[in-house]
This record gives sequence, C-alpha cells and structure tokens, in this order.
Amino acid sequence: MVILVIGVGFLLLVIAITAIDTQSNGFFTQERIGQHGKPFLIYKLRTLHSKTNKMSAFGHALRTTKLDEIPQILNLLKGEMTLVGPRPDVTGYADQLVGADQIILQLKPGITGLASLKYRNEEQILSQQPNPQHYNDEVIWPDKVRINKWYAQNRTLVMDVQIIFYTIIPIPFDVDAFIGKG
Repeated sequence: MVILVIGVGFLLLVIAITAIDTQSNGFFTQERIGQHGKPFLIYKLRTLHSKTNKMSAFGHALRTTKLDEIPQILNLLKGEMTLVGPRPDVTGYADQLVGADQIILQLKPGITGLASLKYRNEEQILSQQPNPQHYNDEVIWPDKVRINKWYAQNRTLVMDVQIIFYTIIPIPFDVDAFIGKG
C-alpha cells in the first residue's frame, strides 16, 4: 500500500512539474493506429512547451527516461494497448501495411516491444541523419516492420517477460541476434 501511495505521489508530482514546465495541462495526445488498423488516442506527458514548441530540460529528461510514456497506462486500462507488442504508429505507417506485414495489426500495440528495444535511442539516430524523414521511412520503419512481424509470429509469455526486463533495466540487448538475423 505504501509503495502505491509513493508511486501515485511521484506520478502526480511529475504531472504537476510537466504542466508548469510546458504551460499546459501536462498531457499530450495523438492519434495512433491500433489493433486491426483502428485509430485511437495515445496519451503521453507533454515534453514540448505549449507556446514555443521547444523541448525543455525537464521534457528532455522525461523522453530520455521514457517517463513521458507513463500515461499510456490509461490506454492499457482502456484495452487499446498491452504491455508488450508493436509500438503504435501515426497514420501513414501501420495503416498502410500490405500482405503478410498486416499480421502486425492483429496484435494490440504495446507500451514496449522488440523494436522499441532496438530503437531505444531512435531520436538520437534520426538527429544524426542529413534527412531524418527519409532515413526513418527507408531504414528504420522497414526494420521495425521486420522485427514486429517476427514478434507477431513467435511471441511467447517468456519473451514478453524478457522484453519487459530489458525495457526496465536498460542494458544492451541485441534484438537482431535474438530473432536470428545477427
């Protein structure tokens, strides 16, 4: 009980700081593509200032530690997401999957997943590219599809526990070796 009270207190403190820092209600919502291609609103903590659209140091810390993802617990409670699965994408990606790749849409999107582990530092990778959008579309997105497709075909409870472990304890995890590509 004490741990729950401390956890809720911590969450409320983070939300309050986020709201003050971004001069907003502290939350960010965005339409994402869910199971069976159905759109839903994903919840996150806002990391960009509402007026300047610039990231603050606190917002950067939230993103780096993935604490900005905590409100997705609401998506989990609403049945729109699960703990482990393919991350939900914005319109124009998952909703455009064709053929055998559509197996990914049979799963509920996850708060974490194998592709999340491989691309834990995706923002940093993209920031180093001359054309981040092109690199995302031509390199990262197809690789995420490959990883998520493999996950959809091979997932187990033990694997999900491993993914959760490596998400919480950010030690190196070679996703390609795990799925047999590396």
